[in-house]
Amino acid sequence: MSWRVVGPFNRVEGELDLALDVRRGTVHAARVQARASRGFERLLLGRDARDALVYTPRVCGICSVAHSAAASTLLRSAMALELPRNADLAARLVSACENLSDHLTHFYLLFMPDFARDGFAGQPWHDAACARFKAQRGSAMRPALRARAAFLHVMGVLAGKWPHTLALQPGGSSRAVDAGEKIQLANTLRQFREFLETEMFGCELERFADLDSDQALRGWADAHAHTDLGRFLQFADALALHALGVTRNGFISYGAYGTPSQRLFAAGCWHDGTTAPLRADTVTEDVSHTWFRDDGRARHPWDGHSEPAVEPVDAAYSWCKAPRLDGRVVETGALARQLIDGHALARDLVRLEGSSVRSRVVCRALELARVVPAMQRWVDALDPAADFCAAEAAVRDGSWCGLVEAARGALGHWARIDGGRITHYQIVAPTTWNFSPRDAAGTPGPLEQALEGTTVGGAAADCPQVQLVLRSFDPCMACTVH
Repeated sequence: MSWRVVGPFNRVEGELDLALDVRRGTVHAARVQARASRGFERLLLGRDARDALVYTPRVCGICSVAHSAAASTLLRSAMALELPRNADLAARLVSACENLSDHLTHFYLLFMPDFARDGFAGQPWHDAACARFKAQRGSAMRPALRARAAFLHVMGVLAGKWPHTLALQPGGSSRAVDAGEKIQLANTLRQFREFLETEMFGCELERFADLDSDQALRGWADAHAHTDLGRFLQFADALALHALGVTRNGFISYGAYGTPSQRLFAAGCWHDGTTAPLRADTVTEDVSHTWFRDDGRARHPWDGHSEPAVEPVDAAYSWCKAPRLDGRVVETGALARQLIDGHALARDLVRLEGSSVRSRVVCRALELARVVPAMQRWVDALDPAADFCAAEAAVRDGSWCGLVEAARGALGHWARIDGGRITHYQIVAPTTWNFSPRDAAGTPGPLEQALEGTTVGGAAADCPQVQLVLRSFDPCMACTVH
């Protein structure tokens, strides 16, 4: 066996390499190598519990609100606080703004430019892909960037700044909204919706969100071939992306947008064709193939550690740990959220093709179509005359967690607090789930499995199929290694 190292990759947050075992032009096995370690979990030890609100968003500049939401949720449990209605709505809006701007960025700036790669030259659609999606020069780039910048005004109003806002607090939002700002939010969402309905979907968002099967999606694509999402579906059919990067593992979602009793998207897990309640107590992390100290057993995050190994570890190839749910490999992200929430299109895609490059991208688009109208309803429900934040209480000692959904999937913060200070802190990020190395049993993580069987020919480093599989997960390596 000879491993061919591919990378580093552009358009990826953080450092990432792939080691590929290529046999007869096909990937036989893959190892995802996260080569940086930042140690945020160790930075928090001994600090005041509320310092987590300041430190953890700095894990990443593009997922900072998700970390703010996880830390504030954790502390809210430690303080036994109830969110005022306005606070819940504001938190939903801020989280949705970050996640949807990420979906937009992924589609237009990170994923679609791959179709303009030289490796696809000769395809009948390649010239059109270059004209529309070529990095920096395609005609879609400037409108998409303008729409993204305008949409992030939601963040400016509700969070004060992005990234690294301190607006999300255990008791709610420190940034109240007046009547004029409520109108501003409504106008911003209307303009963002107009961009999506004109450029990306070519129809009302609700119409796309109502698609209930792969057959309905294909009919929609035929009627909307002139739109950007329609173009993606054409490229996907030409390249058989429904059969590329396929896995058939389980899925996990912590539930998104709202309190546990009332969420837009449900929490849960999916195994063998059925949903089940989420049991966060079965989350473990295996470090057998990492450069962390290994005591030979997988640990729950409340009992885990992030201590670099002193002696060399023969099996190690990553700083990314291997999370498992009840001992199983699971995938997380927009596809997992929509599948577990019960959306008919997501379930039909998984039934027919599993988790594939095509299904992952379609479900990010589906979230844009479902969440923007929900954001408009949340803005309408804001009451400028009511409270946006509950008074803080003392932080109680004990073990607490904050479970939220970032754009890329399930994000968990787990902490132990003693005397108001952090004695233990562990973060399990979405890309840690998806880019997991092998565990002690030798079972590969989701991306490692998705790459197996990919045809790369003689030049894996320049293989556009490898790029498409990798980017369908939209890695954030900074979060992965904290």
